[in-house]
Amino acid sequence: MTQVLTKTHELWLTTIMASFMTNNIESRQKLNDFSDIIFRHFTWIEKNLVKNDIDYDYNRDNIPIKVDNLQVIVNNIISRINEIRLMLPLLEDEALSFRMSTDFDYMVYALSQIEDEKVNSFDGNRKYKNYNLSDEATDAFTLFLFEESYKEYELIMIYNYLRANSKDAYLNRIFKILIDESFFHLKSFCLMMSEMGILAVPRVIHKSLYKIDNVIKFLQDGIEEEIAAKEQCKDLSDAVAKDSQELAKFFDFINYQENYHIELMRDALAYYGNKSFMY
Repeated sequence: MTQVLTKTHELWLTTIMASFMTNNIESRQKLNDFSDIIFRHFTWIEKNLVKNDIDYDYNRDNIPIKVDNLQVIVNNIISRINEIRLMLPLLEDEALSFRMSTDFDYMVYALSQIEDEKVNSFDGNRKYKNYNLSDEATDAFTLFLFEESYKEYELIMIYNYLRANSKDAYLNRIFKILIDESFFHLKSFCLMMSEMGILAVPRVIHKSLYKIDNVIKFLQDGIEEEIAAKEQCKDLSDAVAKDSQELAKFFDFINYQENYHIELMRDALAYYGNKSFMY
């Protein structure tokens, strides 16, 4: 079952990355929707592992996504789906196996209907829309996107692991909000990376980052990291302001969102302080 989890993790990342490569709105929406469904598959498999007390991790292979045409990555997604199909009997959960199988039936059909197009997500142009950013602003923007896209992926996986291994509804509500927020940020940043020709898959997360022994310390450190992220957003907003008001306002928008993330983490921290948990 752990192998199915790993392959589903890889399929999800491949599919969400493909959604950033297309300029066709319908194709992007389809790939984005499918990636969301596949992530739900991932969480359901994970819950079965937890239920059956089976040890697992988020290790995976590196995922090559650099293509010149969309059809290449779409065909790769279909191949990955077909590989997982053969592994579904390993789930020992007939309802989940049937759900995934029927989802895959439609996905393969719908993916086969996607029109091919040239992909420019890896050409390294480092231009965003028609803005003439200074070299300094472009460098700061590029570094921010690489660092923060990885950070958001990392947070999705950390909060997902905490949520999967908790039975506390109060905490799981907070973790779910933080997961959803990180998904929005990841998708926003990756779309920008694709526009700039620097799209990349976040690196593999070491298990020590999500198999957390001291959740209170993790939350305390996380609050400090969010405060630092706010400063990064402010600095980047200032750096691009003279060249693009749109970008400046976007990074102010992200900056202000961090305020609520901090309050959610403080809420979780206070809750942890009053209870004892086993993870």
